[in-house]
Amino acid sequence: MEAVREQLSRTPAAAVVANHCFGLFELAALHLSLQPPQIEEASLAIDAMAALVEGLGDRLGEHRGQLNEALAQLRLAFVQIRAANLGAPPA
Repeated sequence: MEAVREQLSRTPAAAVVANHCFGLFELAALHLSLQPPQIEEASLAIDAMAALVEGLGDRLGEHRGQLNEALAQLRLAFVQIRAANLGAPPA
């Protein structure tokens, strides 16, 4: 455990936060890919990712651009999937 703490203390915080953002991306994508999609669950994960990415902005350093692009792609997928499923009967 001490070795993990030591390694984490040497890792830039921006890299750790970016990793968590990518985890939220994967969580949202998972919920969007289910049949039927779990729109509310995906929405929460997207909003959490957006809070970090948009709230921290330049503080994310070299990861900012990639995270902004990932968030934009996720939002587009969300809108498309939600629109395609509006008329679908509940599961």
